[in-house]
Amino acid sequence: MRRVLASTAVLLSALTLATACGSDEEPSSGSTDPKVIEVTFEGDSVTPNGDRVEIERGQDVELEVTADEPGEIHVHSDPEQELAYAEGTTTVTIQGIDQPGTVDVESHTLDKVIVQLEVR
Repeated sequence: MRRVLASTAVLLSALTLATACGSDEEPSSGSTDPKVIEVTFEGDSVTPNGDRVEIERGQDVELEVTADEPGEIHVHSDPEQELAYAEGTTTVTIQGIDQPGTVDVESHTLDKVIVQLEVR
């Protein structure tokens, strides 16, 4: 009887340790495909202008930028990202953001928020 109790105790201890070593992070439901957002700069305006877009943690975002002159997009993530685009059509990639929350993507030249990424 003692051996059965001892074996049971060892088994329960092993199971407890195995589950304690698991990750506390929720798995991303996760699309590995990048989220694509079309962005247009014309004069002093940008489209979209402040829209909220949901993305998964770690998911890349591709901005397909059409612009009448070159410029730069600033991503207020950690670490921050600065993405240059050329006149005409350019695709720039925002590297996956791991921290849940809202991240502003903006044009400092126009002083406008392009999109707010809701990282889930």
